[in-house]
Amino acid sequence: MVNVKILTKYFGEMEIEEDKIINFPSGLPGFIEETSFILLELPGSPVFQILQSIHNRDIAFVVANPYHFYEDYSFDLDDHLLTSLEINTEEDVMVLSIVTLKDPFSTSTINLKAPIIINHMKKRGKQYILNIDDYSIREPIGKLVGVEG
Repeated sequence: MVNVKILTKYFGEMEIEEDKIINFPSGLPGFIEETSFILLELPGSPVFQILQSIHNRDIAFVVANPYHFYEDYSFDLDDHLLTSLEINTEEDVMVLSIVTLKDPFSTSTINLKAPIIINHMKKRGKQYILNIDDYSIREPIGKLVGVEG
């Protein structure tokens, strides 16, 4: 196991295991040069995590499993995505969505229009923009978790 040091937006300098790095061959929309990320636990939160670039400390996104907030969230992955991420079974797939935390928390939103799809076995990922109008980039989450204020 090889460890590497990175600078993070929220936790300062950290040592991470190299085999936990997730490769995004196409980067993320708006950040195409950022192709390597690590998923970090957010202390004290069983719901939210940080998707942190390993090369740029300032590029970090709060993410969450969208099914925690929207149990009936549903979409299909196209064959090109399945092939590019080397997804063979449903068990390979991790789905995350970028969260915009706001004050008050009840006004926070989650992006269901462009989920992040990760093959957690192969450590490959892509933000997948859905071609359906069922979801928005700013779905509310605050009222769903019963947090007020």
